[in-house]
Amino acid sequence: MKKILALLVLCISFNASAQIFDPVKWSTSVVKISDTEYDLIATATIEEHWHLYSQDVPENGPRPTKFVFENNGQYLKKGNTKEGAGHEVDDPIFEMRIKYFDNQADFKQRIRLKSKESFTVKGTVEFMVCNDTQCLPPKEVDLEFKVGE
Repeated sequence: MKKILALLVLCISFNASAQIFDPVKWSTSVVKISDTEYDLIATATIEEHWHLYSQDVPENGPRPTKFVFENNGQYLKKGNTKEGAGHEVDDPIFEMRIKYFDNQADFKQRIRLKSKESFTVKGTVEFMVCNDTQCLPPKEVDLEFKVGE
């Protein structure tokens, strides 16, 4: 009886741990625009049926995607982080028009160099994802961009 109970507990705990979702994977790249300007590109690869929300979400909606870049004195940000077209829908859950991304989303931040040395830009992205039945709590992920290498 103890073996059956132990097996049952093991199966339940395995199923509970299998329910942890991580539907967005982030990668980074850097594109040289000129001798003094680069684009920092953060790419989100989104699992099927999940939606990543835009940086511009109406109040009382889901948490918008937000980027923060550490200032290391070797660059200046030029404007705000830009995002792709995505999809705009009338969301029945939040009862508002919302822009989201599925499959993949690219976010670009243009920078101007203050030196010619290679360096790393560190940053974070905070985001929220939902599918048709649930939303996951907001998550923060560290990002690194190697400039001039």
